[in-house]
Amino acid sequence: MSLANGREYLAIPGPSVMPDRVLRAMHRAAPNIYEGAIVDEVAGIAADLKRVAKTESNLAIYIANGHGAWEAAMANTHSRGDLCLVLATGRFALGWSMHAQGLGIELDVMDFGKSSDVDLEQVAERIAADTEHRIKSVIVVHVDTASSVRNDIPGIRRVLDEAGHPALFMVDCIASLACDDFPMDEWGVDLMVAACQKGLMTPPGLSFVFFNDKADRLRDSANCVTTYWDWRPRAWPQEFYQYFGGTAPTHHLFGLRAALDMIFEEGLDEVFSRHATLARAVWAAFDAWGTEGPLKMNIADPSKRSNAVTALSIGAPWGNDVRKWVEANAGVTLGLGIGMVDRSNPSSHGFFRIAHMGHVNTHMVLGALGSLEAALTALDIPHGTGALEAAAAVCAGR
Repeated sequence: MSLANGREYLAIPGPSVMPDRVLRAMHRAAPNIYEGAIVDEVAGIAADLKRVAKTESNLAIYIANGHGAWEAAMANTHSRGDLCLVLATGRFALGWSMHAQGLGIELDVMDFGKSSDVDLEQVAERIAADTEHRIKSVIVVHVDTASSVRNDIPGIRRVLDEAGHPALFMVDCIASLACDDFPMDEWGVDLMVAACQKGLMTPPGLSFVFFNDKADRLRDSANCVTTYWDWRPRAWPQEFYQYFGGTAPTHHLFGLRAALDMIFEEGLDEVFSRHATLARAVWAAFDAWGTEGPLKMNIADPSKRSNAVTALSIGAPWGNDVRKWVEANAGVTLGLGIGMVDRSNPSSHGFFRIAHMGHVNTHMVLGALGSLEAALTALDIPHGTGALEAAAAVCAGR
């Protein structure tokens, strides 16, 4: 007998849970794309996206997933043969760098492993050694969705400033925007990429490049850019269609408008606080389970963990077994462990991830944790006690 019948809970780190309000907003007839409400709303959507990112920078919207934003960011700011410094802390800075390499950009990769954040001292040494300023850009992820690490973005900015280095500072916030606070301007970020399907609670299909005037000046000489990826018509459209390089993604815009309304009705700081509290509840449970048995969080230092996703190891084949059990018996879908080892390696089945991003609350998170405890029990996986009590205490403010 399965107890999974009922409402399913998608606890993977993107796409996140889609609120009913967002889905209802999208469930409507197609609008006129030349005039009327959809045309009037886009400027407000753009302004509210900047409010979430806490920036006065420019914004280009693409009908693409995050990979599209990666390519647009590189194409508008680089020429073939430019050198990009890649600060890798998992899988996704490396993924971004592959798009750069495909455009003919040279890479200098500093890989800090899969369970740690960027080492600022090592970066400072590398930046100081670049006396000829060959490095044209530095790319890093704020939160790596695979490792669940959260990097010190102000610290990296400080390293560049102290060295007087002019490299463009580019940050991926696909996993963190609207989950972890990211004051783009205050932190001195020149360019930031994001997407709609995680903290912004909208089905995959829209991505965003926020860029300041320093980044835009590089567009004058960038020889990687092509017509579709050119951000200037999107950021400063003369006609409505130029926002999107063609036909507007109408129903995504309806959904995104509803999601932004939900965020600002709750309050942006309250959204961040909710994510932080629910993340601590998740960590409290895993700390308790990890006192006995193989389960452990990938990032040991809580101050360096994402508030949106937690990556875990439990040993093969238990990671896979836990995921399959909770999906079949509890209606909860957990995330695959990705980027820890090659997927062809049997040990890859020893990892999983749980998302706590976007449209989540206490009963959803505690329900997922209760389902995990049932899986550990059913599969006879050794684990400590008191996990659910510890998580509940965090949610209760104790």
